[in-house]
Amino acid sequence: MKNSIKVERAIKGLTQEDLANKVSVTRQTINAMEANKYVPSTVLALKIARVFNKPVEEIFTLEKTD
Repeated sequence: MKNSIKVERAIKGLTQEDLANKVSVTRQTINAMEANKYVPSTVLALKIARVFNKPVEEIFTLEKTD
């Protein structure tokens, strides 16, 4: 799964630590998601989307597996 967390953070002026605090995870978790090394739970994905005030589908996209 790909995501646009890094871009959305930049738009909002948030650091990884800021976002982590808002969604109750560690900075390392945010870093891992941005590096596509960690797929968040549905609840976490929804929390992140809420912070950015966007639908979850605009933040997270499935990669094609043809």
